[in-house]
Amino acid sequence: MKKQLYIIDGYNMIGAWPELVALKKQDDLESARDLLIQRCSNFQKFENIEVWIVFDAQFVPGITQSFDEAEVKVIFTAEGETADSYIERTVSEMNMRLVQVSVATSDLAEQWLIFQKGALRKSARDFYKELESSRDKQTEMARTFHHKGSTRRNPWSDAQMALLNHLRFSLGGSVKKKK
Repeated sequence: MKKQLYIIDGYNMIGAWPELVALKKQDDLESARDLLIQRCSNFQKFENIEVWIVFDAQFVPGITQSFDEAEVKVIFTAEGETADSYIERTVSEMNMRLVQVSVATSDLAEQWLIFQKGALRKSARDFYKELESSRDKQTEMARTFHHKGSTRRNPWSDAQMALLNHLRFSLGGSVKKKK
């Protein structure tokens, strides 16, 4: 099975997702980036898909760096380099027989270019839906484990427990109520 790699156009997602747009409108771009990274990190860990987030240098001039934050690779392009050009170059290098690259961006021109290079494309909306679906699965799994952890592992059936409680009560003990 091919390794899955998602390359995310960071500022494109910030301009398209409701909660990130709200932070951007409050001039809190740093919080929007952090929330995007956190959401992608949870997705990456749960779905076992490698995620890279690429940000243009336009909002962080003079910085060219790549670092791992919350196990997600975060890339700030060189000054004057767009996220689109970085993504195009990376798709050409990374999309091979053992790696399937998917690019999340709503930039139509970018989608066509990466599609021509053999990568899959996702709009910001489709990627948002995929993250929401993954988050719903995570929540359901957490509820299931929480429920299993809160119920006592007991070899006795409910009828047997009721009989035991009845016998204990008839012998003068108090009945323990079931939660």
